Amino acid sequence: MDSSKKNSIDNGEVQVSRRGFLGKGAALGLAGAAVALAGCKAEGGNAGTGASTAAAAPAHAHGGSEVAPGQLDDYYAFISSGHAGEARVLGMPSGRTLKRIPVFNMDCMVGWGITNESKAIMGTRPDGTLKYTTGDTHHVHGSYRDGTYDGRWLFINDKLHSRVARIRMDTMECDKITELPNVMGMHGLFPDKCDPVDKSVNYTTRVFCGAEFHIPLPNDGHDLDDPAKWGALFTCVSASTMEVMWQCRVDGNMDLVATSYDGKFAASNQYNTENAADLAGMMAAERDACVFFNIERIEQQVKAGKFTTIGSSKVPVVDGRLAANGDPKTALTCYVPVGKNPHGVNASPDGKYFVCSGKLSPTATVIDLARVAQWFGGALKDAREAVVAEPEIGLGPLHTAFDGKGNAYTSLFLDSQCVKWNVDQAIAQFKGDKAAKVIIEKLDVHYQPGHNYSSMGETRQADGKYLNSGNKFSKDRFLPIGPLHVETEQLIDISGAAMKLVADHTAYSEPHDGIIVKREVVKTRQIYTMTDFPNAVTAETAGVERRGNKVHVRLMSQAPSYSMPVIKVKKGDEVTLTLTNHDKVEDLTHGCALPTYNINFIVNPQETKSVTFKADHAGAFWLYCTHFCHALHLEMRSRFLVEA
Repeated sequence: MDSSKKNSIDNGEVQVSRRGFLGKGAALGLAGAAVALAGCKAEGGNAGTGASTAAAAPAHAHGGSEVAPGQLDDYYAFISSGHAGEARVLGMPSGRTLKRIPVFNMDCMVGWGITNESKAIMGTRPDGTLKYTTGDTHHVHGSYRDGTYDGRWLFINDKLHSRVARIRMDTMECDKITELPNVMGMHGLFPDKCDPVDKSVNYTTRVFCGAEFHIPLPNDGHDLDDPAKWGALFTCVSASTMEVMWQCRVDGNMDLVATSYDGKFAASNQYNTENAADLAGMMAAERDACVFFNIERIEQQVKAGKFTTIGSSKVPVVDGRLAANGDPKTALTCYVPVGKNPHGVNASPDGKYFVCSGKLSPTATVIDLARVAQWFGGALKDAREAVVAEPEIGLGPLHTAFDGKGNAYTSLFLDSQCVKWNVDQAIAQFKGDKAAKVIIEKLDVHYQPGHNYSSMGETRQADGKYLNSGNKFSKDRFLPIGPLHVETEQLIDISGAAMKLVADHTAYSEPHDGIIVKREVVKTRQIYTMTDFPNAVTAETAGVERRGNKVHVRLMSQAPSYSMPVIKVKKGDEVTLTLTNHDKVEDLTHGCALPTYNINFIVNPQETKSVTFKADHAGAFWLYCTHFCHALHLEMRSRFLVEA
């Protein structure tokens, strides 16, 4: 260590709040602030959750979307972003953007894809560069306990590179990414809600992922001219370790995934059960399928060693294709015929039904899970007998949400509408009741809706308050911004007898699915724990360490200064810069940017991040704070000197 470590930073008691901290700084005066603020401590408790005292008051008059200044939204909305590769957090009903969570994309504000820690999560090549810098997120779903969200994790897919990521809900940051083997176009995913065998395990333990594209297995350059030999795999990932547990080969192209509340079944709606390789072939059959996976049987077969592997992957693979599962009593899968080229499968909050939408059929198919269980037990002659309703609801039905009151809400892409219909009435109609009134109401949306999702609608606590319609085109809804328009997220009040469109929210292209979660479920951290970071820099370890041409710069920050005013290295050095934020003030984040070296990241209170780079050009460079932190924010910098 050299003498530069002597610029240590106080690490005392928790400070009260950012507002109080900045107020103290102003009182001390600018001349002495740089010294005095380092010792400025709280005179009260800690910052708690950061909610104002007004937060307990009603956020808004129900039936609208306005949330008054100083008030909080009732819900969080977690949505995908499409080819932006991130997840997004909105407040509902206001529609205010709260955060963009980088996942599969690089983000120079937080340093995602720049810091060593984020690169380790994203995955790198042998030379240390990122393996992928692009992504395509479609679906976000939360982890469960007792049939509702537990506020622990979010899971999101990358269709482009067949990856699944996990986001911690306490920090709203990605902590794991897994690439699935032998899979292309991983589109739908969904966590389980409890263990399929052990009922005492009533929380999420697995994440199920459906692959959309058929590829050669293994995809190693063979069988390129014979798509008839290609296949698709359904994948099970451990929620806790994010390791791939097993895969199941299927017929057809998988779209979305749903799971049962009792843990027994996962399912994916399938188009192209014809297993064709061209558009015409994919639309030849009159019906496609919703394929159900008997999780207990699959895992018993894997445990018994009755599996194969593909290529260099060691993941167990079982055969779930129709031809290999003719006997229901031993079958791993059940293919329930549904409307042509279905798009979407969703579980009703009462745990009884899965609903598939036809897309090329104007119908929604209601599947009774009890009858699926009967088929696996050999009590049904045909899997089609599990269908208990198939109402005609409109043109281009895609996705279905629920209100917990027996009603379903399906997006109609071609009609540019949301249709509200009653599940029990649809079942009665299917049984022959000609007086059954299935369709309750249709509401115009603008325009051509894709996904829709309701407040708490994919849990047993569906509350029937709001429905969000994600529309693929906006056209005349907003100011034009060139050839590519913003998309429209429209908020619909479904609490009354009639649906009411209450707000248009803009959305940067191209979000897909999402969930709306009560704010009480989400328990966020405001400050990290420094000891959670093994490489945290303290007064004892701060400084510059050299080992040959490898230099480790260990730096601390506390507003408004870094612990070393001058840092010297030599041209050609491999430099690792580790920065720990020693502030304990809620929201007092520091940035670290180094001009001409492509380095830019932030560290939150008590957090540590690091970057590694080659000092390949000489000169004087100001390492500076990018995130406003103090009245002397602009003065917060160090001289980074690279000797020729």
